[in-house]
Parts: sequence; structure tokens; C-alpha cells
Amino acid sequence: MAISKLNYNSLNVTPSANQAIGFDSGADDLETGAGGGSMKFIKKVTASSDSTISFVDGTSSVVLDNTYKEYVFIFKDIHPATNNADLTFQGNAAGGSGFDETITNTVFFAQHAEDASYAAVTYSTGRDQAQATGFADLSMSITNDNDGCAAGYLHLFNPSSTTFITHFISNTNTIMSGTGYSTNMYTAGYFNTTSAIDEIQFKMSSGNIDAGTITLYGIS
Repeated sequence: MAISKLNYNSLNVTPSANQAIGFDSGADDLETGAGGGSMKFIKKVTASSDSTISFVDGTSSVVLDNTYKEYVFIFKDIHPATNNADLTFQGNAAGGSGFDETITNTVFFAQHAEDASYAAVTYSTGRDQAQATGFADLSMSITNDNDGCAAGYLHLFNPSSTTFITHFISNTNTIMSGTGYSTNMYTAGYFNTTSAIDEIQFKMSSGNIDAGTITLYGIS
């Protein structure tokens, strides 16, 4: 019996547009990939000189419960009213208040100057938290120049669990105040509670969120 040889050069392993990322029947829903689920649009908030932006389960069409095992917040064009401010976040456990849950997290960032005169990768000991209740940094030192902003995401994992703690991962990019460095910052950690997390709040470390959008998706 003859053995057929596979011609690897003839294989097309590039995902189609639908498989990689595309719209499904919901106008705001995004397919996450071949064989995977999709990002289901929940709520979009447009900032306009807001001191805080909150997503509270069961309020203003927000879903942040056991409907989905994962939730993603996407930030676009976050512009601070105050120069050199950071986008930050905190949560509330179900029935809680004050946005002061105990967080342990880690932070590192990479930077590159526009003229390539500087580049670095740095672990940020001043921005991480160890069993602290403050707001966690998601970006750093955003310039409030007219073209300055931050963009990125925050990913929550199974926040409705009452068995396990809630982990989170975030990645943002900013134009750094004073230097113009492209600053790519990674934040990851957990809320050290087995209570469900059903409220998330965002604010700047100083001043208001002047402009931008924060959109919440659930991953089915």
C-alpha cells in the first residue's frame, strides 16, 4: 500500500476573520476565537469629568454575577484631567461598601522613548500591594496633553465564586507625562476574600477622568 505524504506547504493554518475576532449576532458582541466563546457586551460608560466610574451588579443594566465566569473591562482613550495621574481600581464584595477589599498584586512595566534614547523593563515595588485595601494602579503617569491617553483592559476571573479568591490581570499602555515614553504596564493579583466581588470602581489617582470609555463584557 502506498503511503501518502502530507504537503505541509499546502496547509492553511491562518484563522479566518470570523475565527480570530469578529462580530456575532449581537452588535456589540465579539467572537473570541475558533472553538471558544464570545465576549458579550454588558455596559459601556463614557467619561466626562467623572471623579469615579462604577460598575455595580444589578444597577444600570450591569451584570457582574455568576452569569459569566470571566469579565473583561476595556479602556479606550482614558484622558486624565490632572497631569501625571494613574488609572486605578478597587472592588466591593457582595453586600460590602467603601471599595476597600484586601488586594495583593504585582506590577511591572516596559518603557521606550520616542527617539529610542531610553528603554527599560522595571519591577515597580512602589505600585504593588501586599494585603492592602487601597486602589490598585492599572496605568502610570498619564500625560494630560491634548493627545495623551491610556488604553488597555482588566480581566476578572470568576468573581462570583464563594469558594476561591478572585484573580485579576491587567495590561495598559500610556504616553508617560513629562517624557513621552510609551509605557506598557502589567498588573496582576487577587482580592483576598472568598466573598463574591460584584462591584468594581475606577478612578484617577488624582483629579477626574476627563474623557474616554470603559466597556464591560462577559465571556460566555
